[in-house]
Amino acid sequence: MSQHLSISAWFFVLIRKIVFVWVKLNIIGGNREQLGITGKHPVFYILPHKSLSDRLALEQACLDSGLPSLQQAISSKSKLRSSYTYVYKRKKPMFSRRATLVLSRRLRMLVQLAVDKPEFDAQIVPASLFWGRAPDKEKSLLKLLLSDTWAIAGRLQKLLIILIHGRDTLVQFGAPLSLRRLVDDCDGNAERATHKLARILRVHFRRQRQAVLGPDLSHRRTLVNGVVMSQAVRQVIAEVAATENIPVEEARQRAYDYADEMVSNVSIATIRFLNRLLHWLWHRIYNGVTVNNVEVMRDVARDNAVVYVPCHRSHIDYLLLSYALYRNGIMPPHIAAGINLNMPIVGAILRRGGAFFMRRSFKDNRLYAAVFNEYLHTIFRRGFSVEYFVEGGRSRTGRTLQPKSGMLAMTVRSFIRDHQKPIAFMPVYFGYEKVLEARSYLGELRGAKKEKESILGIIKSLRNLRQSFGRVSLTFGEPLLLADFLDQVHPDWRNESKDPNARPEWVEAAVNELSREVVTRINSAAAINPINLVATVLLATERQAMDERMLIEHMESLCGLLRKNPYSELTQFPEGTGKEWVDYAAQMRLVYRQRQKLGDIVLLDGTNAILLTYYRNNVLHLFAIPSLIACLFENSHELKRERVEYLCGSIYPYIRSELFLRWHGDDSDEMIRQWIKTLVAEGLIVEQGDRLLRPQSRSAEFFRLRVLAKFIIPTLERYYITSAVLQRHGNGALDAKELEELSTLMAERMAILFGLNAPEFFDKSLFRNFIDTLRKHNIIREDEAGKIHFDDQLEDVSEDARLVLSAQLRQSIMQVTAGSGGRD
Repeated sequence: MSQHLSISAWFFVLIRKIVFVWVKLNIIGGNREQLGITGKHPVFYILPHKSLSDRLALEQACLDSGLPSLQQAISSKSKLRSSYTYVYKRKKPMFSRRATLVLSRRLRMLVQLAVDKPEFDAQIVPASLFWGRAPDKEKSLLKLLLSDTWAIAGRLQKLLIILIHGRDTLVQFGAPLSLRRLVDDCDGNAERATHKLARILRVHFRRQRQAVLGPDLSHRRTLVNGVVMSQAVRQVIAEVAATENIPVEEARQRAYDYADEMVSNVSIATIRFLNRLLHWLWHRIYNGVTVNNVEVMRDVARDNAVVYVPCHRSHIDYLLLSYALYRNGIMPPHIAAGINLNMPIVGAILRRGGAFFMRRSFKDNRLYAAVFNEYLHTIFRRGFSVEYFVEGGRSRTGRTLQPKSGMLAMTVRSFIRDHQKPIAFMPVYFGYEKVLEARSYLGELRGAKKEKESILGIIKSLRNLRQSFGRVSLTFGEPLLLADFLDQVHPDWRNESKDPNARPEWVEAAVNELSREVVTRINSAAAINPINLVATVLLATERQAMDERMLIEHMESLCGLLRKNPYSELTQFPEGTGKEWVDYAAQMRLVYRQRQKLGDIVLLDGTNAILLTYYRNNVLHLFAIPSLIACLFENSHELKRERVEYLCGSIYPYIRSELFLRWHGDDSDEMIRQWIKTLVAEGLIVEQGDRLLRPQSRSAEFFRLRVLAKFIIPTLERYYITSAVLQRHGNGALDAKELEELSTLMAERMAILFGLNAPEFFDKSLFRNFIDTLRKHNIIREDEAGKIHFDDQLEDVSEDARLVLSAQLRQSIMQVTAGSGGRD
């Protein structure tokens, strides 16, 4: 018998070596420390189905990862002479054309061993294998043969799959289970323990397969029919036909046209093609792509329908996210794309890559809204992952934009209607060192009209392939489980109406809170890069120039401050030294050096000065609180600690609303105190009893404090402009829209007079948000005619501004607002 086993083992090794001349593995989770594997208990691997090829691949993966072999005996006294088994075995009864699945004998033997020997334990490691990754979508026999799917492949089919997709094979190890604990939980009952183990493994393998392949897909035509023929859409079709006095068939055809326009048409061949194309592209234009916190992403994707909610910096965003997910063994999501991207050729490729197209606005088109809502609900109900941008469009200034609640509201209503499949929002942060569209953004901020997407525009953009765009960081943030969120804001949500057209009153407020929480979590995953640091420091100087040694010291100081008091656990820091960061920025042609005998000077030219505001704005929120503290010492040599804490606490809600900072209430007060402590420890503020003093003039700490203060001062200047405009015109003179318009004009004028190279300084949306925050905090109120009224609290803003803004600037703002047509 032993001779037979040795021959069998030798034959197994020979086949493995032959097969892996061709097959190439991508291994995920094959790490002893990650798996928690120790030598205390033997390891036993579990596969979902009996398969020699899967066993060969798993053995190779174990050898490559330094894990115990499948071939070693689990126990000298057991009939199990190797350390693997499978959950199910195919059994084909006599005279039956269809095979059934039965629990494997080896699985039962393993459990029985633990029952018979109370001292025995084993670490059970489930392993999933994917020979190429393709959803079960096409009816074509050829595509079924050449793709790994949800179905169990036969021997011939598996051979063809290995030949075609062997070089794209994925092996994923799951977290180990304790066999002893499972048997003890079942009170030593072998039958119960076997079935419980099989059930746990079955759920694990199904979730793992769904995360990698995506849920089973229907034919696109079937999906379109299902959406249009749903009860919710049929009801609206009848109402539209009656309202517009048209035949029902005409309204139904319109619904079919809408569905056909929007529904995606996922093709695994296209996804594979895009994966290879994008792999080449990233290596062509980027110095590297870093993906952070991906382990959390894998855990979330296994148990939930995931809604990816990235910040929107570039058209590259959705390509980069799908690429990163696919390369890490996760099925790319269905992506909500603007109808403007549904161009000839490009639109078809995007649709096959997972894009579904939507019109920019459809609140006045009931039928379109019904079809879109039903399609989105179908996606969620089937467990697909989805991606959409809560900001609505790309940020032209580098700031995270105020969120749009439309898609979030549809998601929430769909979940209330059917919440069998849990939904998790996954914030995603993109950190670019150089944005592909930066020059066009610059033109738009200077007043140029936004160019419409076209084939010609794409061809023109190919010229960018000759440039380097630095590195890219992609960070998965802290996931937000929708059920948990709804439990907090409306505990009775599970008892709401399941009517697809229901609009519960509480949902609007909940969605607004949800949208702010999502973008706040995006910002919490920020990654700092050398370009962010260079931009932040140089733009804080009057002439956008600094001695190179001082620049290096300031950048390293900023990084040091954030390392001592990190914004969040997910914050990423750049590698290297300040000198290397400056050299890198010069190599990227974003700054230039002017040689000088006393030391080189690093400068920005006019165009790059404006361009770098984009990269500074990406990370401005990270420095908001220390900068707010620092700016209080601009015009004051000393302040009482209590006064500093009070002023920061009173200004913080407005900064938080604009920059989506993560602390509120007592947490924000504690963070302000923590930052005061950090600045004191660094010598940027001097503590004497209950007083805080700025450092001695001309000291290095004094200049560091002044540079830090400059980060947030433009934001406070905008606030002062709005307050000055409002006070100048008086109570009941302006409505919110007029105040927003006048504040924007005043800011634009100030930017010209003071040479501020920051287009977002007079961004209308920032003034709109500030006015809205004033309203929420009851600083201003509106009468029945919509006119704004205020009280003495607004006067306090002007008084506190003396601590921050220079007398010249305050006087200039008052002079400009005096000429705006207000009363004397």
